[in-house]
Amino acid sequence: MCKEKITVYCGDGKGKTAAALGYAVQSASQGNSAIIIQFLKGKKEEELEFLRRLEPEVKFFSFARFEKDFTELSEEEQQEESMNIRNGFNFAKKVLVTGECNLLVLDSFLELLDNKMVSEEDLEILMNAKSEDTEIMFTGKHINEALRKYIGKIYEIHAE
Repeated sequence: MCKEKITVYCGDGKGKTAAALGYAVQSASQGNSAIIIQFLKGKKEEELEFLRRLEPEVKFFSFARFEKDFTELSEEEQQEESMNIRNGFNFAKKVLVTGECNLLVLDSFLELLDNKMVSEEDLEILMNAKSEDTEIMFTGKHINEALRKYIGKIYEIHAE
């Protein structure tokens, strides 16, 4: 496992997603391909339309069905959205297995671990699917200890 290829942007401050997106654009400008999969943030059509202009070099996916953040959904809606999140996780595994990109950004993935929506076993399967050439970037608030052993670089962003 090549730890240098695993990066985390974490903390309670704003800008983690923006930093990851900037890194993806920079990577694409160097001839690489990037895929960004966003979790838990709801379906924001204006944002998606804008980001799709970066294709084919940077591809953006959100498996959310609802426009609201996950925490704002009713219990029933959260159950439905959990299935969509699982589809996003399975898509991430497929991207890694097929080597579909040079950089895979899993935005707000750390919260999936915190909330037990993705197990430590799932994480291990995901990390074992990664080729040595693929870089993975995670964003979220807290680093789960199960993830820590894979990480090469951690950038903490805090609110002042």
